[in-house]
Amino acid sequence: MSEKTLTRMDLSEAVFREVGLSRNESANLVESVLQHMSDALAKGETVKISSFGTFSVRSKSARVGRNPKTGEEVPISPRRVLTFRPSHLMKDRVAAGKKR
Repeated sequence: MSEKTLTRMDLSEAVFREVGLSRNESANLVESVLQHMSDALAKGETVKISSFGTFSVRSKSARVGRNPKTGEEVPISPRRVLTFRPSHLMKDRVAAGKKR
């Protein structure tokens, strides 16, 4: 399994190569898309990308957790967490190990 990480720069470079925008315009486009997604999630909206998956925010209520080393009970405060559900197409592609 590869240890490679896809970065913003990699996405910008892909837009540059495939769309034909300048490198600067490609970086701005990627940044704009990520900013729109972040803003929507911060407002509690769901972000659904067809054939990729759905990002959503869940509210978790307060609960009592346990420190696994000591067994001591610790209160866990309520919080919002980001979740991702891949589409069936994405699950199938990952399972098969295919590019595009």
